[in-house]
Amino acid sequence: MDLLQGMMTQKSIRRYTDEPVTDAEIWQCLRAAIQAPNGGNTQPWQWLVVTDADKRRRIGDIYRRAWHRYFPAIMGVAPEPATEEARQQGMRTAASAIHLSEHMGEAPALAMLLGHAEEKTYQLMDDAGAVDIGNTYYTSLVPALQNFMLAARGLGIGTCLTTLFRIHQDEVREVCGIPPEYEIEALVPMGRPRGKFGVAPRRPVEQVTSWNEFGTHRAAPESLG
Repeated sequence: MDLLQGMMTQKSIRRYTDEPVTDAEIWQCLRAAIQAPNGGNTQPWQWLVVTDADKRRRIGDIYRRAWHRYFPAIMGVAPEPATEEARQQGMRTAASAIHLSEHMGEAPALAMLLGHAEEKTYQLMDDAGAVDIGNTYYTSLVPALQNFMLAARGLGIGTCLTTLFRIHQDEVREVCGIPPEYEIEALVPMGRPRGKFGVAPRRPVEQVTSWNEFGTHRAAPESLG
């Protein structure tokens, strides 16, 4: 698959068939993940893949309980949709997320990205104080996650990045024997899609891009379609 095509048709897939994801496919995704750019080549990651059925079920139970806390909380602060189209899109997204909350443990494989907790809070200093260049911990982890999910897309495997489990992170840590010095930064279920990959609805790039000065927009060239 062409790389750009994979990027353009990658979206969150939350419904999976029973078809297995093979170890060889997971290895391919992992190899792609660790080739991601990262600050100073520090490679601040560990990966944990869960294929054991009992562990997947237990993580699914934890995720379901986390969802039952999260969903009412987020709905309590969510603004009213601006249009009927936005309302319908929100309902579809919510239905998909509810499905995942009920079936997370049935995904053929679960991949977790771990980071070292001390690196998360590291602050560079000099005589003038904090040298603030942003959190390089996350700027190193996020490209690895995207590489992982794009590799999965190329193999016809759906994924969905979620952090919702962190409401009960210590319970997930216990299921998989993860030491306390590691943070579980992301959970990525993997499976063959029930449905199709495709271009997800997004605001036009012209609306979110300025050229040379903030607020100065350009029309996209017609050749982009």
